[in-house]
Amino acid sequence: MPVVRVDNLTFRYNGIDVLSNISFAVEKGLYLGIVGPNGSGKSTLIKNILGILRPEKGRVELFGRPLSDFRQWERIGYLPQRLSALNTHFPGTVEEIIQMGLSKKDQDTLTRTLKMMAIAHLGSRLIGELSYGEQQRAMLARALIRRPELLIFDEPTTALDPETREMFYSLTGEMNRQEGTTVILVTHDIGVIGEYARNLLYLDKKVIFSGTFKEFCSSRDMAGIFGPSSQHIICHQHDRTGGTI
Repeated sequence: MPVVRVDNLTFRYNGIDVLSNISFAVEKGLYLGIVGPNGSGKSTLIKNILGILRPEKGRVELFGRPLSDFRQWERIGYLPQRLSALNTHFPGTVEEIIQMGLSKKDQDTLTRTLKMMAIAHLGSRLIGELSYGEQQRAMLARALIRRPELLIFDEPTTALDPETREMFYSLTGEMNRQEGTTVILVTHDIGVIGEYARNLLYLDKKVIFSGTFKEFCSSRDMAGIFGPSSQHIICHQHDRTGGTI
């Protein structure tokens, strides 16, 4: 049973197709990278999967249930592309906001997560007092603290410094390999995602490619889109980090 299944999903905005007949499935324990150019519909796809937006047609299932019937949102950790939904005037500390991801107070888990995201020193600060990058780390911690079965990240590293970015990728890769956490990661950087993801979905309003990195690296169509040189670099990154090429 796939963790996520999307069948023939079409989404329109002002009568124009933003996504057209999108179909794919994400099996349990998969690390999927979703890539594509700006305006390709990556964030729109994620919002349709989570029910934030409603498709013109098509079907989404989460953990084998239609999206309309799904209620177990604690099984999913999500971080949007922008923190526009974060109320920076909310009178809550970093610790309080991160703990909202827990069903009960667990100080050990909280302390470990704060240290993991390098924000232990910010625990008593109000969320609105932090820089954008620090807020991003706090919301990442909130998404990770419950160790959900499915993690969905939409460009999560754009405001992170290089050290924290590398830590984030290593952590999600470790959760995927050791705990079987399913990861869907939207990014503009196909070179980086090749180091961590096993499967790739290339989107440009429709599915251009969906498959393993091995299939991507042997695809003449993808060589035509990216160029043989860029395709080789992406595949070399995947191969040197233990891929299946």
